Amino acid sequence: MATAVVTTERENYINSEYGIRSWLLTTDHKRIALLYLLSITFFFFIGGFFALLIRLELLTPAGDLVQADTYNKLFTMHGQIMVFFFLIPSIPAVLGNFLVPMMIGAKDLAFPRINLLSWYLYIFGGCMMLHCIVTGGVDTGWTFYTPFSTAFTNTKVIEAGLSIFIVGFSSILTGLNFVVSIHRMRAPGLTWSRLPLFLWSIYATSIIFLLGTPVLAITLLLLIFERAFHLGIFDPTRGGDPLLFQHLFWFYSHPAVYIMILPAMGVVSEIIPCFSRKRVFGYSFVAMSSIAIAVFGFLVWAHHMFVAGISLYSALFFSILSYLVAVPSAVKVFNWTATMYKGSISFSTPMLYALGFIGLFTIGGLTGLFLAALGFDVHVTDTYFVIAHFHYIMVGGAVMGYLGGLHFWWPKISGRMYPEAWGRLAAAIVFIGFNLTFFPQFILGYMGMPRRYWQYPPEFQVLNVFSTAGSTILAVGYLLPMIYMLWSLRYGKIAGDNPWGAAGLEWKTASPPPTFNFDETPEVTWEAYNYDEIPMPEEVSLER
Repeated sequence: MATAVVTTERENYINSEYGIRSWLLTTDHKRIALLYLLSITFFFFIGGFFALLIRLELLTPAGDLVQADTYNKLFTMHGQIMVFFFLIPSIPAVLGNFLVPMMIGAKDLAFPRINLLSWYLYIFGGCMMLHCIVTGGVDTGWTFYTPFSTAFTNTKVIEAGLSIFIVGFSSILTGLNFVVSIHRMRAPGLTWSRLPLFLWSIYATSIIFLLGTPVLAITLLLLIFERAFHLGIFDPTRGGDPLLFQHLFWFYSHPAVYIMILPAMGVVSEIIPCFSRKRVFGYSFVAMSSIAIAVFGFLVWAHHMFVAGISLYSALFFSILSYLVAVPSAVKVFNWTATMYKGSISFSTPMLYALGFIGLFTIGGLTGLFLAALGFDVHVTDTYFVIAHFHYIMVGGAVMGYLGGLHFWWPKISGRMYPEAWGRLAAAIVFIGFNLTFFPQFILGYMGMPRRYWQYPPEFQVLNVFSTAGSTILAVGYLLPMIYMLWSLRYGKIAGDNPWGAAGLEWKTASPPPTFNFDETPEVTWEAYNYDEIPMPEEVSLER
């Protein structure tokens, strides 16, 4: 009898509003965002674990921790997991899903069921990747370069390619949902000129999702067909063209860089005016620069191929375009700086992450100009200079923006405040650990240390020791927010509806928000970022 009662209670919980079934079948955009948060965090730590093994291997010049083939699999799976399962979906799938409907004054996204389907596709693709890892892995590098991936390696290229193919459709559905929602579901009075800059960045990112991801999907499908059925598409021994693969792959994968960085720029565009208590300087320029980055992103893919055999004239053309793409990025940095000028700045945790983003992204962007220069690029291609540049943009930029956004909107997401002192400490540790990890790699690359090598000459060891030590510090910085944010769910101070005194519709509903966000559809009668009309909360004022 007692067993039957316990079973009934368990079934009632599973089917209740807070039970497992309600979460797995939910169409609430906020719950789907939290499902993404858990999933993406899981893959982040798997990818981070592979990175830690890579750095431990490189602590000494000799390959004495893992074998060479295992090392190849480690950097491949680190790259594939971090790029396709964390960096690309992190801000759009988590913060975008949670915030876009509230920011436009809607009750949900345009297609709630498609939104849930996108998460299931992500999970299905992720499970395929996990199965690939535990049953042998793949060693092609995250780029799947042919003909190695189609004819020479015996690892699980088909399974890894299919997993990323499936996850790509998750991105396409998410982008479709955002574009339709922003176009069709904005609250009365929320004109394009009043749209939060975070929405402009998400809109630009969604355009890249819709136009670029199908190209990657087709490319991976062709690779899978060639490997499975021995077709002659990319393999030159069968009449194929390996350069065709690189053109198709980078046509998506360079815009994918902006998929990762544009949402982080949107986050920073929300944080800086809030904690500077000023309107955004040059709002329209910052908004249009997001669209310009998305457009230019599709025109510069071949700067990844300067040493691949393309003509000198093509290389010169793509070099010039690569310099031009820096212009809209620079517009954002200068306008953020001008927004802070003479502002009433408070150095709260989100602001520290935003400032860290500006510093690290600027270094990453400037070193990108080095790689756009033909002569210098030939010297540092496939060296650690490229690794450092990429991580300053992706990790220093995208992850700093992601963490800044999580801290900024955590009171809205959870209804609780995290411990501010711990937040500031974590931001400082991440910034220090990141620079100690990746700045030495610029020097290593300039000195000629190639990437993806299992062993290296002894003269490079000192800088590699610095890099490995920095990665340990960085790991601590990433673990801290997870610990104190989980702690805050139970013990954190109850958050008000708008603890930062921020502008935007998402701050005009409860924390955490109700199921349908607003009791009545709001009407926007004010200009964007009207911080001259919003008083600073006492808590923020005391932290200055």
